[in-house]
Amino acid sequence: MPLTSPAEMFRQAYSGGYAIGAFNVNNMEIVQGIISAAQEEKSPLILQVSAGARRYAGQTYIVKLMEAALEESDLPLCLHLDHGQDFDICKQVIDAGFTSVMIDGSHHPFEENIRVTREVVDYAHERGVWVEAELGQLAGIEDDVSVEENVFTNPDEAAEFVERSGCDSLAVAIGTSHGAYKFKGEPKLDLERLERISKTLPGYPLVLHGASSVLPEFVDLANKYGGEIEGAKGVPEDMLLRAARSGVCKINIDTDIRLAVTATLRKEFAENPANFDPRKYLKPAREAVSYVVQHKMRHVLGSSGAA
Repeated sequence: MPLTSPAEMFRQAYSGGYAIGAFNVNNMEIVQGIISAAQEEKSPLILQVSAGARRYAGQTYIVKLMEAALEESDLPLCLHLDHGQDFDICKQVIDAGFTSVMIDGSHHPFEENIRVTREVVDYAHERGVWVEAELGQLAGIEDDVSVEENVFTNPDEAAEFVERSGCDSLAVAIGTSHGAYKFKGEPKLDLERLERISKTLPGYPLVLHGASSVLPEFVDLANKYGGEIEGAKGVPEDMLLRAARSGVCKINIDTDIRLAVTATLRKEFAENPANFDPRKYLKPAREAVSYVVQHKMRHVLGSSGAA
């Protein structure tokens, strides 16, 4: 099965009241773990690549890993660029075969955000590629993205932005944030704001970034074996389920995968200090990725059985 566009995935997700998981990938074991979980859950999925992942693994290796995943899977699969910073990087990945890109102009003023998004849209749509944009900003740090505080999406601007930019989906800011430390106090998402945005854009797919739930079991496991991740707190899973019923068709997940890999490796190194075979300690890390992804598909995204 060739790489697919998110268009049909999102249409079904919107009508079904669930979300598609967009999982960040950095290496072979993460790709394998995600694909194994999706096969088990019969769930469509999006594999997404950040600027940091492109630098780390190399674009050619990333694309070839996706080709291998397609050979191993019969599920709908989309390859997406996460947080494309400008037209040039979006053009590069479109030309390399990505089926979806995000142009992140959220740090620009409203009019400039529309302009840079429109430039990518014009190039991408001529080649059948989906374009995600962002209105509002998420606090936190993720690769090249660093923002000190949330700037919530203005519902009154959302419809105008979509119409004038031509973007196919819109990432909105309602209280999620990048990284493992999403809330200092009680977790809270502005779901009323989300509903207002959704009402101004009926049937239109919205996206949540910074939406890892930061599973406590992996935070505790990492800390047990020497980690220093005290106070990490993610988005409550029931809030994400509610968001999926309010027009959110894509939920990004990165931190949870990083935590699962790191915690598992810490445990392996502590319990098996004589082991120097990467295959023996990367295998349980790969299995931890599968566990996390299956958990998300069943209990957070609601996408199990949708493929």
